[in-house]
Order: sequence, then structure tokens, then C-alpha cells
Amino acid sequence: MAKKSKKQQQPGGTPATVALTAAGVTYTVHSYDHDPAHPSYGEEAAEAMGVSPDRVFKTLVADVDGTLTVAVVPVAGQLDLKALAAAVGGKRAAMADPTLAERTTGYVRGGISPLGQRKKLPTVLDESASSHPTVCVSAGRRGLEVELAPKDLAKLTEAVLAPIGRA
Repeated sequence: MAKKSKKQQQPGGTPATVALTAAGVTYTVHSYDHDPAHPSYGEEAAEAMGVSPDRVFKTLVADVDGTLTVAVVPVAGQLDLKALAAAVGGKRAAMADPTLAERTTGYVRGGISPLGQRKKLPTVLDESASSHPTVCVSAGRRGLEVELAPKDLAKLTEAVLAPIGRA
């Protein structure tokens, strides 16, 4: 069962929660016990929080024409690499090397947040996010999610909204 607390400010917060607090954004932290045996980080988060998988978004890092690019899509679907490339004016996209993604963002796989990354990367948020009052994304480590308004997520990450997810 997920534990909830409003606008948590802890000295040991993640870079994502620190960025949210610094921006004055209203958010909720959800924490749960991560099961390393679960086949999907995102689906595990949705199940643990009791939230529909179309409101829980995963953060993926792709290489678009040589530029690392963040894609934020619902955990219930997949990333459309061609749509991602088109959204940022590129021609070709492929998933980034996981080690490079971790080193560049400062987060571990399964805990990569679109917020508070070590290096600011171009970000594309699937347009389906705007149909929800709030969405959940990783707070920067496995077993920790933040829930916030999609407009706040888009503003803080300077994201382009585009149809990059597919069922």
C-alpha cells in the first residue's frame, strides 16, 4: 500500500522533489516498497499506488539524431520512436544506452525522473497527460513517485506535448 504525504520537504529529498519544492509547485509524494522481481517498474508503481496505468508515466531516454532526448509516456503503452523524432524535428530515434542515460540524468534505470536531471535534456510529454488533472512520474528512485498537474510537469521540464505514446 502506498503512503502519501503532501508537498514533502525533506533534507534527503531527491533532485526531483528539490526541484519541485524550489519551483513552488504543489505535488504529492507516493512511496511504496519496490519489488526487484516485478517485470515492469511503471506497472508496479500503478498497482502499488492504486492509480490507473494511464495516469502513471514512465521516463525513457532516447537518442534522436545524436541528441539524448527524454520521452514521458504512459506506463500502459509504449514509446513511438518515429513520433518522438518528429516531435523534436529529428529524423531517427533509438533507445539510448542505459548506462549513458543513467550517467547523463543522474538517476538509475527504473528511477529516472523527468525532473531535476543532472543535465537538462530536450523533453517530450505524451499529449494524453493533458487529459488528466494529475499524473504520476518517478521522483528519482525506485519506489518513489510524485503526482502533479501535467501543466506543471510540462512547464518545469520545458516539454513539448506530442502524441508519442501508443497502446
